[in-house]
Amino acid sequence: MPDDQQQRTDLAAMRRQYGQLPDVGDDAAGADGLTGNLDPSWCGGEPPWLSLFERWLAEAVAARIPEPNAMVLGTVDAAGNPSTRTVLCKGADAAGIVFFTGYESDKGRQIAINPVAAVTFPWIALERQVHVRGTVVKVSDTESDAYWYARPRESRISAAASEQSQPIGSRADLEEKAARLDAELGEDVRRPANWGGYRIVPNVVEFWQGRANRLHNRVRLVRDGNAWDITRLQP
Repeated sequence: MPDDQQQRTDLAAMRRQYGQLPDVGDDAAGADGLTGNLDPSWCGGEPPWLSLFERWLAEAVAARIPEPNAMVLGTVDAAGNPSTRTVLCKGADAAGIVFFTGYESDKGRQIAINPVAAVTFPWIALERQVHVRGTVVKVSDTESDAYWYARPRESRISAAASEQSQPIGSRADLEEKAARLDAELGEDVRRPANWGGYRIVPNVVEFWQGRANRLHNRVRLVRDGNAWDITRLQP
């Protein structure tokens, strides 16, 4: 094994030069082709966060960012301990942000106890992030079924075979479970009752835009009844 000291990375020196292109400097910050700063006026419509979110997501797709719909999901257990993991967003509309998982997974059990969550879309290559916080509700069986049957068969087999978040002896044991279920079910791989979708109903949405000089831009939207308060925050 190499010496441990040689494997250590100087994290403090890993400075990301946001928006710096040759002879351009901070003009390119924000990766939006504009010199303008993210501003509360960019948020509009009903709800006012959705249009800008959809624009940024589309631009993340166009930029070929790997898994542009990936988001870091945070939930909280009964003792108040937070957990995070990366999941895929499978729906975003005026009603909220949708993802799918096993209801008996760690995240599913935590949501059952504390039906609140936070997600972050980390589009770091575009110097952008979007944060969403809110209450969590299950989507309808119809919506869960529609997504389930749109998945490739092998993905349905994997989800049906996995007792998500539960221990298993080995990788071989897991693959054997999946192969056995594959042989048993044929083409009719139905959605398990303990698997489906959740919707995060936003109470807070925040947009972040990086700047080379670290004087970043933050705009936060907070729901107030049926209205939204939109505020610029200091970085």
